[in-house]
Parts: sequence; structure tokens; C-alpha cells
Amino acid sequence: MGIAGDMIARGGNLARRYAEGLLKDVKPSDFARKPNVNGRVIDCNHPAWCYGHLAMYPFRALTLLDLGDRAIPNPADWEDLFKNGTPSPDDPAGTIFPSMQALTGHYFAAYDKALALIPEVRDEVFTRPNPAEGRWKELFPTVGSAINFLIVGHPQAHLGQVSTWRRCMGLPSAM
Repeated sequence: MGIAGDMIARGGNLARRYAEGLLKDVKPSDFARKPNVNGRVIDCNHPAWCYGHLAMYPFRALTLLDLGDRAIPNPADWEDLFKNGTPSPDDPAGTIFPSMQALTGHYFAAYDKALALIPEVRDEVFTRPNPAEGRWKELFPTVGSAINFLIVGHPQAHLGQVSTWRRCMGLPSAM
């Protein structure tokens, strides 16, 4: 057990609680919908895309920490829906994205598993060079910097999108 893993997990647990709070009063039928404000559709990422996209990363983070064999694997058909750069189309019929229950269930299970394992990682693992290439390595030169982004920064960025979506949908603050 090390200090770095504990610090990352504490930030990740805060993001996890925020993710849970943002679901308050969200109807499953609205989960993959774009807001319509005064007849104008707001082009933003809806919660289905945000939670599905974020749910892909605990497995990647644990794999980077050599713990992929203990991670919860992602559904195979989710990669094309949720990888970086994919669109977040309005899904009024509920035929594009998995259900709210499936998405949030995988999101929380995957993050809970990662948040339980990360504090067990020795500090020297976090100081290893990031094995990625290109921009990802430029931005995050160490395994620890990459894990911190994947578990803390990345979720907070997309959860902020969900917070804005909530307001556009007429829902109150989740805080």
C-alpha cells in the first residue's frame, strides 16, 4: 500500500459520490435525450453517453497498473459507442444506447472495483514511465499522472457535462 494510491482513490471516491448524486430525479426515459429548451435542441453530451464513456476507463486504469485481471471487463459492444470522439446522439426511442440501469450499473461496479484496488498499489508503480505513446504520454508522463486523470480528472470533466444537462432538463442542482 502506498500514499499515491490512497490520494488518487480519495479524489476518485469524491467523483463517484458526485456521479451518484447527479442521478437524482433523472428519469430513465430522459437518460439518453438531448435537452430541448424553448424549442431548441441543446447539442450536449447526455448522461447515457457520459456514464457509458466513463465506465470504459476503470478497466484501462487497472490494466495500466497491472491489475487488469482483477478489473471488471467492459461489454464488447460498448467500445464503438463510447470510445473517445464518438457522438452523443439523441436517442428518443432508446435503441442506440444501453439502458440507464445497465450503464450506471457497469459504471459504479467498475469504479468501485478500481477504487478498492488502487490504494493497494505500491508507490513505485505510480512513478513508472507511462508506456503510452504520443500525446497521451506527453500529457501524462508517469503511470500515476495517467491514473490520476482517469480516476479523478476525467470523471469530473464529464460529470460537469451531466450537471449542465440536468439544468437544461429543468432539474435542480444535485449538490
